[in-house]
Amino acid sequence: MIPVLEIGGTHVTAALVDLRDGRVTSRTRRPLDADGDAEAILGTVRHCADELRVPPGARWGVAVPGPFDYARGIALFQGVGKFDALYGMDVRAALLHGLRQRPGDVVFLNDAHAFLTGEWSAGTVRGHRRAVGITLGTGVGSAFLADGRIRDNGPGIPPEGRMDLTEIDGRPLEDTVSRRAILTRYGDPAADVHDIAGRARAGEERAQRVLDDVFTGLGTALGPHLVDFGATALVVGGSMARSWDLVAPALSAGLAAGGWTPDDPGADARRTRAMKPAGPAGDAALLGAARAAA
Repeated sequence: MIPVLEIGGTHVTAALVDLRDGRVTSRTRRPLDADGDAEAILGTVRHCADELRVPPGARWGVAVPGPFDYARGIALFQGVGKFDALYGMDVRAALLHGLRQRPGDVVFLNDAHAFLTGEWSAGTVRGHRRAVGITLGTGVGSAFLADGRIRDNGPGIPPEGRMDLTEIDGRPLEDTVSRRAILTRYGDPAADVHDIAGRARAGEERAQRVLDDVFTGLGTALGPHLVDFGATALVVGGSMARSWDLVAPALSAGLAAGGWTPDDPGADARRTRAMKPAGPAGDAALLGAARAAA
């Protein structure tokens, strides 16, 4: 069993993964304040990890968003709306020396890469040779996979494989597609994204319009990348993907406007342009982290 952590903008999850059958057990989850100070953030991560029964010397896999120096385990968050207090900190050392059962090693990888790897190996895009994964949460994470390997350059792939480094109408993508962008556009300081989603379902036109504009814009920006990459599948995860009934129609329309029409009924089953939400168990990033640590 491989111990893993998934660190997100609103929560941290710890679990044990058996890669032989893709089984995830002993899952623990804690809320995480990405705007907190460094000790509070790392303390929450350590407490979550310490709830697992793990022998000393284990090799951990940790999925974490960027910007991050994954080889060295150094946080590089700055001006991205989360984890600013960790900038320059050696997170690897904090885990190696801070967990109750001292790890033998800690391996980091991008959370979107972990997510897509997990969905490709045992999830919703299994069997597709060229797939793209998007995570929608505090910001936008992305990954491009060909023949089982994450790619960071080539036709259709944005710089470093990061859609957040692209632009919409001359502005950074996350000025349009992110938690802060949605909240700013909606304009109610008492509402979070899940509140806006609930109001859209209840028929509020303003809430529906905000979400439609955001996800149509994302699809329009993403579509040409999928075309040039030759993707046959797009899988969407992250906290916003739980509102798939609201995300899917607008995203699909935007993708079509960008030249990548999902679910072409005339295509061969293996070549159909499939747009899917993440698996319901939410285990993909955990599986991807375990594969990195194996």
